[in-house]
Amino acid sequence: MPILTLQASLNYTNLEEIIYNVTINIEENVHDKWLAWMKDKHIPDMLATKKFSAAKMCKVLVDEDMGGVTYSVQYTCKNMDTLQKYYQEDADKMRAEGTKLFPNKFVAFRTEMELIKEVIA
Repeated sequence: MPILTLQASLNYTNLEEIIYNVTINIEENVHDKWLAWMKDKHIPDMLATKKFSAAKMCKVLVDEDMGGVTYSVQYTCKNMDTLQKYYQEDADKMRAEGTKLFPNKFVAFRTEMELIKEVIA
């Protein structure tokens, strides 16, 4: 695995961004269908709300005692006001679709994070 070496030429950016992180543990018996839905439908629908400028989906590399497969999806939002608009205008609808398609097959928790500094090599 390559090792990142910090050099004086790095670009440091101070951004007032919010990361809306959703961590999901999905049962293995619906995993493939859920993963396709996330990549092909849900994440594009989240970006289509125009409240988020980017999304990253990561698999959490840990064996869960509860079973299933865990993912973290990080949505980038320009500020807290925009995230609050998402909660008011879109969140219920976006959450309801997953609950309808995959009832009692996942657990999710959400975390709001403020980006303090991003280093780009």
